[in-house]
Amino acid sequence: LLQLQPPSRAAPLMPRGPAASYGTSVTSAKIQVNGVHLHYQQTGEGSHAVLLLPGMLGSGQTDFGPQLKSMNKQLFTVVAWDPRGYGKSIPPSRDFPPDFFERDAKDAVDLMQALKFKKFSLLGWSDGGITALIAAAKYPNLIHKLVVWGANASVTQEDVRIYNGIRDVSKWSEKVKKPLEELYGHKYFAETCEAWVDGISRFAENSDGNICQQLLPDIKCPTFIIHGEKDPLVPQAHAEYIHKHIKGSRLLLMPEGKHNLHLRFAEDFNREVENFLR
Repeated sequence: LLQLQPPSRAAPLMPRGPAASYGTSVTSAKIQVNGVHLHYQQTGEGSHAVLLLPGMLGSGQTDFGPQLKSMNKQLFTVVAWDPRGYGKSIPPSRDFPPDFFERDAKDAVDLMQALKFKKFSLLGWSDGGITALIAAAKYPNLIHKLVVWGANASVTQEDVRIYNGIRDVSKWSEKVKKPLEELYGHKYFAETCEAWVDGISRFAENSDGNICQQLLPDIKCPTFIIHGEKDPLVPQAHAEYIHKHIKGSRLLLMPEGKHNLHLRFAEDFNREVENFLR
């Protein structure tokens, strides 16, 4: 079931069938996966398929503009998805049951299979990084390479304090808040952010605050972890833990990077990631 969406300003929609070459334009569509209609954007015509996984409240449109625009479209076919309840994958409304990361991981993998990609790489940011870690561990035969940044495999009391600091969206900077308010409307944005804080904070009650620590040794694909040394949301210890527990993984620290280093330093980020994926 492939429904082409009306073109958004950011993504010129080419009237082509799903099997046709996508070229350099960004197409936008929905496909039914696990009982929900998931929205995705796709660009490029390379043989190496790459899925971009957004962070909390994120979507392809809000989280990956520079990657959809500038990643090498001869080498890669780039897909950015909106997880259920985020972006244009509404309905359903977003909720946070205890297994929401596993649910996202299954949705992400099943989306790529529905789009007929046999094997693909994962680029996961923040919550999308956690989802990507779980997917790489649980579906090893499908994942080619893995890149995560701003991700964590556990939740500490310090993390809970940080999350509560962003619970009230009225205190967010205008720059970060505005695109999300435009996408969701104020009410959905504010309520979903609060629900996310409650949902992710629950992991702190687990032994060691575990989200997916036990899965890290199961990740066998080449893995690249990137971390901004000035990330105010995810302390560096999380990146170091992931690096230590994924055999043969590589860690890159960006001294000036914050949480959104792939947007703020898009050129450097894209170059590092493309070199790793080649």
